[in-house]
Amino acid sequence: MKSLQNIVFILIFVISAIANAQQDTLKLQREARALLREGNKLYNKQKFSDAAIAYRKALGKDSKYEKASYNFGNTLYQEKKYKEAIEQYEVTTKTSKDKIAQAEAYHNIGNAMMEQKQYQQAVDAYKNALRRNPNDDETRYNLAVAQKEAKEQQQNQQNNKDKNKDQKDKDQQKKDNKDKQNDKNKDQKGDDKDKKDDKQDQKNDDQKNQQKPNQDQKDKQDQQPKPQQGKMTPEQMKQLLESLNNEENKTQKKMNAQKSKGRKVKQEKDW
Repeated sequence: MKSLQNIVFILIFVISAIANAQQDTLKLQREARALLREGNKLYNKQKFSDAAIAYRKALGKDSKYEKASYNFGNTLYQEKKYKEAIEQYEVTTKTSKDKIAQAEAYHNIGNAMMEQKQYQQAVDAYKNALRRNPNDDETRYNLAVAQKEAKEQQQNQQNNKDKNKDQKDKDQQKKDNKDKQNDKNKDQKGDDKDKKDDKQDQKNDDQKNQQKPNQDQKDKQDQQPKPQQGKMTPEQMKQLLESLNNEENKTQKKMNAQKSKGRKVKQEKDW
């Protein structure tokens, strides 16, 4: 019996807790709706900063409040906070079960992308909106504009890419020409130096040749044959010998005569 009473008590407690939770949830939802209405009034008065505060408070009460997320996104869009607005619109696209609400959120994502000149992303967003609401002529028109802008942007990017490539090629060609000119100047400088060295060597050789006797000419002179003395015949040699003998005899006589004159006569002593 006690076991049955315990079960009944537990069931009453659980049901009471669920009921209280539901009441709390309903209370939060009512507060969130009140804040949403407050935000809408401020938005219509173009008090976007105050409206954003109200929507943020509404989401604090109910984080899954799709209308609060969507309207908060619109407020951020009006404040030109496009990236933050897109984040709020994406909440609606992921949580809302209403295809029209999803289509409107994608449409606004496309508008925010257009403001940021992200045209291809805008094209994708508008296509997603048309998949959920094919009868939206405004979205279809925006899609055509976005496709045109995306094509022109792509062409401009390609042109800029080609232009940058051409400029890069020109800069490289200019650099190559400069390197070639530097190499040419370096070679010319080397040639001038070689010519200067050759000229200096030639000058040094000329100075040496002027200061130093011409060895080749000296050797040539040394190699010239010396004059030979004339050869005498036997008769001439005989006459020469006789002449030399005669001269020698005359000289000997003369020397003897001179010796004789120079010697004193010895006298007899007188004692």
